[in-house]
Amino acid sequence: MSIYREYDIRGIFEKELNEQSVTRIGYALASKIKGEYVAVGYDARSHSPILFEYLVHGLNAGGKKVLDMGMVPTPVNYFCNYNEFEGVLASASVMITGSHNPSEYNGFKITIDKAPFFGEQIYALGRECEAMTSVPDAVRDVTKIDATSRYVDFLVSEFAHLKGMPTRIVYDCGNGVAGIVTERIFAGLGLHTKGLYVDPDGTFPNHHPDPSDEHNLEDIKELLAKEGDIAFAYDGDADRIAVLTHKNNIKGDMMALLYAMKMDKPTVVGEVKCSQVMYDELEKRGAKAVMYKTGHSNLKVKMQEIGADLACEVSGHVFFKNRYFGYDDAIYATLRMLELVHDGIDLDAELAKLPQVFSTEEIKVKTTESEKFKIIDKVKELLKNPPASFPAIKNIIDVDGVRINFAHGWGLVRASNTTPILVTRFEATSQKEAKEYEEAINALILEAKNAL
Repeated sequence: MSIYREYDIRGIFEKELNEQSVTRIGYALASKIKGEYVAVGYDARSHSPILFEYLVHGLNAGGKKVLDMGMVPTPVNYFCNYNEFEGVLASASVMITGSHNPSEYNGFKITIDKAPFFGEQIYALGRECEAMTSVPDAVRDVTKIDATSRYVDFLVSEFAHLKGMPTRIVYDCGNGVAGIVTERIFAGLGLHTKGLYVDPDGTFPNHHPDPSDEHNLEDIKELLAKEGDIAFAYDGDADRIAVLTHKNNIKGDMMALLYAMKMDKPTVVGEVKCSQVMYDELEKRGAKAVMYKTGHSNLKVKMQEIGADLACEVSGHVFFKNRYFGYDDAIYATLRMLELVHDGIDLDAELAKLPQVFSTEEIKVKTTESEKFKIIDKVKELLKNPPASFPAIKNIIDVDGVRINFAHGWGLVRASNTTPILVTRFEATSQKEAKEYEEAINALILEAKNAL
């Protein structure tokens, strides 16, 4: 059952994702989809086309017809939920991708009726698959569609005003699937670009396709220093972005602040790991800022629920409902960032105006699947009567784990929904205070662990 995760299905090819398990997933999934058509795409991993065939068998056996988009970025897969192909609108889409995980991994990101299929829905699907004894034979029913060209044409037309802008743009696709569309879009807009590792290669020969890890940005930083004005890097399936200038590696929360500058009093959803600076600055500018749970599925659902214009995760998932469809799309986010530059916004100057705070990266604390949520509950209990040496607490936000607001910053501890770890992050007006908050919360985590 370990392949059935909070936001998607994910596991090792052959060992966990094989003909039996994937055919069953397709068959069980078919019963959850009301309409006739499911759009399916896959990433650059060598085993993705094999999993595609297994999944198709299951979906066809369950009475669904498949629209085959071939190898595409995840945003192109999402795009198929909002646009007709061959005269039909798919009722669901499945993206076969291991995202930024090592090359032996793969998985499925599922959308049904334009909403993410996640959480208890995935766990229930897992229980159904485990109980299944067989999948009936099926007649293959697959129609090829060119979703990539439609997506490229759409973005070139949406951003026609950027044609010929003089900014020197460098980018790194990390041998993921972003390169399938970036070159065509940049060429269509006549932009000055130079790309690294643009060709999809599921063995990821140059570096791991995870732009939230600084090590993976070394090559693009070097190219930016020599030949660029701005740089972009993408994860394996192109739903996550890194934006680099000569002075900054702009995280998702700061990107949201920049994007919001060009929107009229937007509602912006951030996750619990986002900087307090983002929330405070948005409110100062007349926007509405909402803090919610981490996870791309959670944020999409919250956006829909409150009619938000924009959402972000620190890791580089950015979701635009303003002028777009409301899903995370790193290619679209690239063009919106270029639009700010085109409109004369100096990204570094805007960031320099913000209150200066010291933030840690996400710090991972190893634990076990069975203990991680128990530790969080115990930490909450301990906070009701904290030790005398604990920094004075202003308030506690428990929308996802525990985010403790102190006089000069905050500390967060939450359980990862996808791995057996706790995630902590700290922010304060001085490095010394950030360290104090970190030590106080780590001591509390240790006490909670010992109590269990």
